[in-house]
Amino acid sequence: MADYFAMLGDDIAGRPYSKAKHNRLLQAVIDRPRGSIEYKHQNISAVLKGLGEDWIPGHKPAFNFQASLVDAVVLWLNRHPDWLAPAPRMAMGPSPSALREEAMLWIGPPPTHSNAPPPDELEQMTFIARKYDVAERDARNRALGRASEERVLAHERARS
Repeated sequence: MADYFAMLGDDIAGRPYSKAKHNRLLQAVIDRPRGSIEYKHQNISAVLKGLGEDWIPGHKPAFNFQASLVDAVVLWLNRHPDWLAPAPRMAMGPSPSALREEAMLWIGPPPTHSNAPPPDELEQMTFIARKYDVAERDARNRALGRASEERVLAHERARS
C-alpha cells in the first residue's frame, strides 16, 4: 500500500518514477511475482477510483478484488489524512508558490455527460461507495469549491 501511494505522490507532483523499479524492489521484499504486484496495484487503483480519489493512470483499475482491500485502502487513508485534504496534496506539487501567483485562468471544455462508469464496474464502485464517508467527502468538496471560487475572484480582480 505504501509503495503505491509513494508512486501516486510522485505522479501527482509530476516527479519521474519507475513502476518497474518499484515492482522489482517489492518482489525482493514480499516474494511475489511481477504480475501479482502489478495486478494488486491495479486493484488499489480501482478502489481509489471507486472512492473518487486520484489513482495512478499507469495502473488501469482492475475491479476484481477482495472486499478487504477496500477496508485496507480506507484504513491507510484514515491513517494518512493528508491524502484526503486538497491543500496539502496540491502543495506536494513542483512549486507550491505557483499556486499563489496570479496566473491566467485556464478555461476548457466542460466534462461530458457520460461520466458514469462502464456497467461492469458499476456494482464494484457502488460497493466501495457504501463504505465511504459521504458527509466527510461533501465537506471536502464544499471547501474545495469555496477555495476555487476565491481563486476565480482573485483572478478577476487582478484582470481589472
